[in-house]
This record gives sequence, C-alpha cells and structure tokens, in this order.
Amino acid sequence: MSDGLDILIFGAHPDDAEIGMGGTIVKHTSAGYRVGICDLTYAEMSSNGTVETRQQEAAAASFVLGLAMRSNLGLPDRGLWIEPKNIAAITSEIRKHKPRIVFAPYWEDRHPDHIACSKLVQEAVFNAKLRKYDPGTEAHTVEQCYFYFINDVAEADLVVDITSNHEQKMQALQCYRTQFEKGTSDNDYVPTPLNQEYLERVEAKDRMLGQKRTVGYAEGFVSKLPYLIQLF
Repeated sequence: MSDGLDILIFGAHPDDAEIGMGGTIVKHTSAGYRVGICDLTYAEMSSNGTVETRQQEAAAASFVLGLAMRSNLGLPDRGLWIEPKNIAAITSEIRKHKPRIVFAPYWEDRHPDHIACSKLVQEAVFNAKLRKYDPGTEAHTVEQCYFYFINDVAEADLVVDITSNHEQKMQALQCYRTQFEKGTSDNDYVPTPLNQEYLERVEAKDRMLGQKRTVGYAEGFVSKLPYLIQLF
C-alpha cells in the first residue's frame, strides 16, 4: 500500500465508517481522491458473524466504496483503552499514510468503543506531528480532523450532500449481511439493534439531515476547529 492518502477514516469496527460517512467516501473516491479506512478491531465480540466473515464483508464494502486501502490494527474489541500502546499504533498508521484529513467517530455514542476510538484518534493526531515522539518515524501534521456520527447524532457543523452517492452507501452497508440482516432458524443468530431495521434508520437519518439543506440525503460532521474555506 502506498503512502499519501487524501483522507484516512478510523472506526472501532468494520462497518462504522460506512454507517457514518459511506456516501461522503464514495463522493471523494469517485472524484479521484485517495481514501482509506483503518479499523481498530476485528469486531471479535460481535454477537453475530465471525472475524472471518466480517473481514470478507469489509473487503466487499471496500470495493463498493472504491477505497485506496483498508487496514486493521487488531486491537482488542471492547479493550480500546486510552493507553500508550494503542495510541502508538494509531499514530504509526497516520504517519504511514500521511493523510491530509482524518475522520473519527463523534465522541458521544451509545457504544463505548466508538467513544474510545474518538479519544484515541485525537491523541494520535496530536502525537503524529511531534518530531520527538517516536523519532524513528517521520512526523506528520494532519490538516483537519472531523468527527462522524454512528448511532447518536448531535448538531452538525458541516453537512455533505450525498444524494447522488446514497445508493452506493447502502450497497456498501448491505455487504455486512451478518450484522444487518435478520436471522432465520440459525441457532447462532442473536437479535441486536443492528438487525432490527437499522439500515432503514440510517437512511431516514440521512434523509432528515438532507432536508435541512433541501437535498435528498446528507451526512453530518463536527469539527473542534473552525471550518476554513478559501473564498474566490
């Protein structure tokens, strides 16, 4: 995998990035931008599916999204503690791919791993620019860090019109059959919030946000820094 991503998105589990910003990803890859996803865990604690099936689903979704790369740090699911080794792993990924922009989950969410991922990425973005932090690798300054919504939604600072990309977003999400499809007679199937019409709720959320700017579908983001634009 080559260096030099335009955008690097972090998620605690495979499917987090697709839920929160799948349309925005497609919008950028379709325009020729190099976009990558780094999943922190293999979601080995998920009630349905296996690590192997989840990886197959992530690969299929990555193809739909047109990603330049996808990696997995193999950190422990439900063990994303804010500790130096976890921060170091994410920092290394940032320095390796040198993204201009980094995305992470919003820091408030019903899933503790999403909250932890948000905090870890913020720590890593800061460390990545420090020349004396792990001096064996080249420091890298991320231009901007944005936060996407997975389950809980706050007021967005920035919205992206994904009307023309929404169908591909849903196609990417539908790749995760073990997570979003209802089971039948399989004794291993466990009802969860994800397989109780979750995708319909994602679509409704995107449509509701789009209504605020009179577009079909939109995804929202938050920034801790002011949003900078260059006026013509």
